[in-house]
Amino acid sequence: MSETNSAAETAAPHRYTAAMAADIEARWQDFWDAEGTYEAPNPTGDLAGDPELAAKPKKFIMDMFPYPSGAGLHVGHPLGYIATDVYARHQRMTGHNVLHTLGFDAFGLPAEQYAVQTGTHPRASTEANMENMKVQLRRLGLGHDNRRSFATIEAEYYKWTQWIFLQIFNSWYDTEADKARPIAELVEQFENGTRATPDGRGWSALSAAERADLLGQYRLAYASDAPVNWSPGLGTVLANEEVTADGRSERGNFPVFKAKLRQWNMRITAYADRLLNDLDGLDWPEAIKLQQRNWIGRSEGARVEFPVDTAGGITVFTTRQDTLFGATYMVLAPEHELVERIIPAAWPEGTHPVWTGGHASPAEAVTAYRKQAAAKSDVERQAEAKDKTGVFTGAYATNPVSGEKVPVFIADYVLMGYGTGAIMAVPAHDARDFAFARAFELPMRCVVQPSDDRGTDPSTWDDAFGSYDAKLVNSANDEISLDGLGVVEAKARITEWLQEHGVGEGTVNFRLRDWLFSRQRYWGEPFPIVYDEEGIAHPLPESMLPLELPEVEDYSPRTFDPEDADTQPETPLSRNADWVNVTLDLGDGPRKYRRETNTMPNWAGSCWYELRYLDPTNDRQLVDPAIEQYWMGPREGQPTGGVDLYVGGAEHAVLHLLYARFWSKVLHDLGHISSAEPFHKLYNQGMIQAFVYRDARGIAVPAAEVEERDGAFYYEGEKVSRVLGKMGKSLKNAVTPDEICAEYGADTLRLYEMAMGPLDVSRPWDTRAVVGQYRLLQRLWRNVVDEETGEVTVVDTEPGEDTLRALHKAIDGVGQDLEGMRFNTAIAKITELNNHLTKAGGPLSRSVAERLVLLIAPLAPHIAEELWRRLGHTDSVVHQDFPVADPAYVVDETVTCVVQIKGKVRARLEISPSITDEELEALALADPVVVAALGGAGIRKVIVRAPKLVNIVPA
Repeated sequence: MSETNSAAETAAPHRYTAAMAADIEARWQDFWDAEGTYEAPNPTGDLAGDPELAAKPKKFIMDMFPYPSGAGLHVGHPLGYIATDVYARHQRMTGHNVLHTLGFDAFGLPAEQYAVQTGTHPRASTEANMENMKVQLRRLGLGHDNRRSFATIEAEYYKWTQWIFLQIFNSWYDTEADKARPIAELVEQFENGTRATPDGRGWSALSAAERADLLGQYRLAYASDAPVNWSPGLGTVLANEEVTADGRSERGNFPVFKAKLRQWNMRITAYADRLLNDLDGLDWPEAIKLQQRNWIGRSEGARVEFPVDTAGGITVFTTRQDTLFGATYMVLAPEHELVERIIPAAWPEGTHPVWTGGHASPAEAVTAYRKQAAAKSDVERQAEAKDKTGVFTGAYATNPVSGEKVPVFIADYVLMGYGTGAIMAVPAHDARDFAFARAFELPMRCVVQPSDDRGTDPSTWDDAFGSYDAKLVNSANDEISLDGLGVVEAKARITEWLQEHGVGEGTVNFRLRDWLFSRQRYWGEPFPIVYDEEGIAHPLPESMLPLELPEVEDYSPRTFDPEDADTQPETPLSRNADWVNVTLDLGDGPRKYRRETNTMPNWAGSCWYELRYLDPTNDRQLVDPAIEQYWMGPREGQPTGGVDLYVGGAEHAVLHLLYARFWSKVLHDLGHISSAEPFHKLYNQGMIQAFVYRDARGIAVPAAEVEERDGAFYYEGEKVSRVLGKMGKSLKNAVTPDEICAEYGADTLRLYEMAMGPLDVSRPWDTRAVVGQYRLLQRLWRNVVDEETGEVTVVDTEPGEDTLRALHKAIDGVGQDLEGMRFNTAIAKITELNNHLTKAGGPLSRSVAERLVLLIAPLAPHIAEELWRRLGHTDSVVHQDFPVADPAYVVDETVTCVVQIKGKVRARLEISPSITDEELEALALADPVVVAALGGAGIRKVIVRAPKLVNIVPA
């Protein structure tokens, strides 16, 4: 603020200034805390309160969990928090019991990396960051029920994260019931023989290890040896969702490689259909639903068995089973478990030299190629490489419909993460297969009639021909013919044939993979799992929870050269022998066990935090069923229940939202909660952007020190470039909310962020524009308080007609806008009303002043609370009723109708807005000015658009 402005503002002793705003805001924040103004009562339990408030309709409003960053908040961070606060305040004023609070998602990689760099324990830095953020957030005047706040690193919280893990571990998915059930019920089926074991032996005949392995094939949380995304630079494995499209780690941008390790997984694939189908009932942005549908990736097709003499058979999944007769070779992913079993000792006689890669034996060729493939990310392997690579395994499979022997290759363009990790290659009709066949001089067969003039000999083609509309050709054996059929009919016919002959079946496949749930880090929830001396996993009993994270001297994971794929994880917890090796009594006497030394991923704590908000002090159960039912249970319009409004960034479209939905469904199936979905309505706010200024070297310079001259930008005399981008400390363009609050007050910051544009659209920050909302609050203050004396100036008289119309139109419009989260237009309407009152002059009517204060209360709560008290009220503005518009004043009493003759305006009529076309036409034709203008001429046509226009066309 300039010195001139400061002097002007302090000239009047009771003017609304930044200093006054700071005093008002601090006082009311203390008052709200002391009075528990924002405490939402539960219907029962420790947090039960005012039964009258609890009996009101409920609203559960949530923000996405913030991570307590060391950099603190910049003005982009509070956008969603302010928006949910405004919405929550309006809901309180319209008769709702509103639950709104905020916790901290405090485990994870950033704190650990900071700890490694500085030697500060991650708990110490995380707790310091949380305290700083709490101060910043409190200054914004957010109406949170602070009794319900928590951090995921608190043992009282992660006890229940571990408990949920155990519920998932002790469950299996019953496809007949289409829900999760306790693993004990599956054991009972094996014991009584209603479900056979794979080899037919009785349950009692199986060893403990065999039983554990068998149950592991069913459990919803299981450990397995599987290909994982290994990031040597981070020293940990990553879930598929944490790997970018460039095949690098989402955090740190390190290379990611495939490695085979024993890791914990969540069987989220069991819920693929339900995760897909239940999207329809959610009030989410269509773009987010589409991302989830694409990630789940449902496709219908067939599983087909290709017999191999040495190994039983290779199973493939295909969506084009109609082209089976065109399959002339097969490809396995290099990691496929069948590879070792099918390779012969030597190359078969007559093997094409180009197939061998120049190696003396299939084993040598496969080993060399596997090493080459392991150095590539999935993205690199799927990229359209100019040169196709691969190697013949030395084995042949049999095409089940043609009976032909087809060679089996391994190639890196086939991944284990999709389908079965094996494909039947139909090179004439698939671009990648075509390129591979050309490179390795493999045969091709046309089985789909080309629609152009290329003919049916693929050896003469320049590329593959793929079409869903063409007819099948060259697709017949002694028992079935697909020739002449369209694709849909051919698919059905061949699927039926495959099932009849026991070599295939129609099936559904998903792109979704099971969720990799292990991290080789320190700063995460310990697994409540121990291993006995045979390596069998045992769950800890609930009485041993929480299993607390131990103190360790070295909490850094072992990291490696980011490019070194030939490395293995080493976890920090594994170095703490006293914690790892324990003697426990799990019900069969004291025995020696080894603890799991991986920790859970940072997503674990945010998979269920909405439930902890409901019942945060409960140490007996996850959540009281009556409390969960009250806040999140299914109801009309919300068939699967969930939070009423969830606001956060669109970047969580897959990761967090998909994982949280999965956990909710498991807990629902097991009867712990009534809601099958965590979040009924989702709203994605836009970003607050800022200009980034870079010097000639491309290095960001401090935005606040850049000068603009003649449309160009300069820093320390040197010209710099400007682009609109993210706001952040590293880009040197961050503006903190503390700065704006000190300069103008928190209410001004709240108004500016809400007025910048539609909430779901990104917008650029402009500190110079903040003063506009500051002036609005100053004018509001002057309309109620005398700046010289500090006395309230309102009078107990009735307002005039014009003021009543302006007031009730504003009430009607602002109420609708706040309900629809159109905060920018709500502020525009309040500004318009305030300007009207300012121009009208004279003291305000008390009834108008009070309703003006109530209108702005959700948006600028501090000044509203202060003015409400000065207007003589002793109760808080927070729980007052929002004003209700009088319909008689909302509709204009009259509107102006334009009467045109030959397109020229000849008259203006003041008429009722509800007039009919017929009434308006008669009125216009009878008007003396119109009669005179027509001069006795006949009328050919009258066009009426009531109530605004009459257009007369003379004869």
